Amino acid sequence: MNSVTETDGARRKRSPLTGFLTEGAVLIVLIYLILYAINVWQQPRAWSFGAFANLVNNAVPLALAAAGQTLVILSRGFDLSLAGVVSLTNVVMAAYPLQGPGGALVSLLICLGIGAVVGVVNGWLVAVLRLQAIAATLATMIICQGIALVILDAPGGMVADWVSYELTDRLWGVVPVSGLITLAVIAIWMVLRRTDWGVALYAIGADEQAARLSGVPVARVRFLAFVGAGMVYGLAGYMLSAQTATGNPNAGAPLLMLAFAAVALGGTSFSGGKGGVFASIIGAATLMLLQKVLFSSGVASFYTGIFQGVVLILAIVFSGLLASIGRRGA
Repeated sequence: MNSVTETDGARRKRSPLTGFLTEGAVLIVLIYLILYAINVWQQPRAWSFGAFANLVNNAVPLALAAAGQTLVILSRGFDLSLAGVVSLTNVVMAAYPLQGPGGALVSLLICLGIGAVVGVVNGWLVAVLRLQAIAATLATMIICQGIALVILDAPGGMVADWVSYELTDRLWGVVPVSGLITLAVIAIWMVLRRTDWGVALYAIGADEQAARLSGVPVARVRFLAFVGAGMVYGLAGYMLSAQTATGNPNAGAPLLMLAFAAVALGGTSFSGGKGGVFASIIGAATLMLLQKVLFSSGVASFYTGIFQGVVLILAIVFSGLLASIGRRGA
């Protein structure tokens, strides 16, 4: 993978300051900290463990959805099935609640399994049959939404108490359980990105033809990206169910566009090969925190999308400027 080696070599030539400034994760973390400071200034009680846990719980479903979407985008693809998987897993959780920790584990495996099955179908259609990703995943999204409506034709149902209480609680009264689950996803990603599959994922996104000529099994890598994304979507639906404690056959729809926004806000390139899961997760947390800051400021809810779009544009422009600085400093 000569292109990957050359990219790594170029990064090593940058000065430490240039490398720091051009990291997309650094930019989005700074934006989040600024918004958090504004939130604390508006509401001093935001410093409390309970307030922080609420922020984390609210952000986790979108953060996981964005994490899954990142895997596909890194390979220069798009996955609209996110909305369908989240909706389907949510209604399954609400329509067929399984009580107790054992039931929660079984429910988790079911949600992961649903996501994996959808991911396999997506991967087969896109990576093997070479259909357009948008068309193929739109079809699977519609199918999942239809199944969700068959199971639960209107909002309702009840998620198991253990899931809705324990997974939104805090360990030792301090650490949000949902935050630990998200950290586990980040840890898994940090390991995977250093494997042959992770390196190949970036190589495909950067230059698919060069990756193929270097011996990268493009179809297999892309197929696994869709499967992994589907499983993370299933986890997102699982955590959304814990947060809402009820089911909605359209629960995933609001997350779809916001997930793409979170990925872009985190600096992941939609042309593939640049970015990462951690920055997308922080991007999702930033969008949810922005909603809270706007609400606390008395801004009407229908203006929220406008502000989110403006912040997204500014972040992309600023990220582009930093990338330009990085190229000049290389």
